[in-house]
Amino acid sequence: MTVVCPWERLIPNRGVAALLPGDVQVAVFRTSDDHVYALSNIDPFSRAAVLSRGIVGDRAGIPVAVSPIYKNAFDLRTGICVDDPTVSVPVFPVRVDGGMVLVEEQ
Repeated sequence: MTVVCPWERLIPNRGVAALLPGDVQVAVFRTSDDHVYALSNIDPFSRAAVLSRGIVGDRAGIPVAVSPIYKNAFDLRTGICVDDPTVSVPVFPVRVDGGMVLVEEQ
């Protein structure tokens, strides 16, 4: 597991980018109900590392991050694109321990 940041530094409904070993970029999100999620930071449609800068919300009760480029929404739980379920991004196990956010490398 890689320590990303202290829990209190995560702002609800915002994302942060982190670099894991092997130059793997992840986007870590804290939702308004204090759940924490980690997805690949790479938008599969634009190939840009921007998902951490996306809008966090929900679609029909599904927690999502919406890419700032083409506005595709990704389920924070599964990484599946809500707008095109044939496309997805990797999800990473994430947890909070001792006040620190940790993401597991894959």
